[in-house]
Amino acid sequence: MVRIILLLFLFLYSTNLATVEATTQYDEKDSPLSFKVEMVPWDIVNEILPRKSFFTIIDVETGLQFRVQRRAGSRHADVQPLTIEDTKVMKKIYNGKWSWKRRAIIVKYGDQMIAASMHGMPHGAGALKNGFPGHFCVHFLGSTTHRSNEPDLAHKLMLLKAGGKLDEYVSNADPYHLIEIFATGVNQKDRKIIKLTFLPQSKNKKLYKTLDQITIFSITNISYLPLSDLKGLLSMEIPVEVEIYREKQGRERKQLVFILVRNSMVDRWYIQQKELQKEL
Repeated sequence: MVRIILLLFLFLYSTNLATVEATTQYDEKDSPLSFKVEMVPWDIVNEILPRKSFFTIIDVETGLQFRVQRRAGSRHADVQPLTIEDTKVMKKIYNGKWSWKRRAIIVKYGDQMIAASMHGMPHGAGALKNGFPGHFCVHFLGSTTHRSNEPDLAHKLMLLKAGGKLDEYVSNADPYHLIEIFATGVNQKDRKIIKLTFLPQSKNKKLYKTLDQITIFSITNISYLPLSDLKGLLSMEIPVEVEIYREKQGRERKQLVFILVRNSMVDRWYIQQKELQKEL
């Protein structure tokens, strides 16, 4: 009888231990959660989240979260959803369709909350049995794509959004960069980014409806003046050659004239949206 009890105890102990090992191997460090979202440079993140590490991605807009594993990546993190259920959550974030659109996310690892950006398009190789055909990319402060030595502006804006620094960044933009930020907001279908480039307290539903119909807004040429020449200006007109693709109308090349204004020489620049509506 004693032997039977001893064998039962050993069985239960070994089963429990196996369960713990099976779950904790996918868990990040168990520690109190910090609610401070940090802007951590990529070279540091690259050490915090080494290859084969597990972490949680939280989508800023929806609050949905899923688990992932970093598999590779030198200029940014190449990541895969951990399970089929994690893949389903990620696809739900993208409204059921995989997309290259960037999204503001928070990476949770242990007690750290790190501002980041992801796209939602499976590509390349994948090693996990998760129903995700490949991997996707997660960008952090200062990380770049494989094709460029400079950070991708769309990823940069999204991680600034995740880190609560987007308003400050847009407020400090010069007129030319403000137009680039606007174009990026249109391409990413992100109304918050677009709205930050416009004059505040100005409602223009018609303009937003027009912008929603644009799939691609590409700047092909812009005429620059030295920034030193802008110091005394309160308004300016900037001719911009663009290529626009609308879903039902196809591709169109045209020149738009952006009118930018500010209240004083120490205030920030805004795009005058009423005039832009006429141009589009």
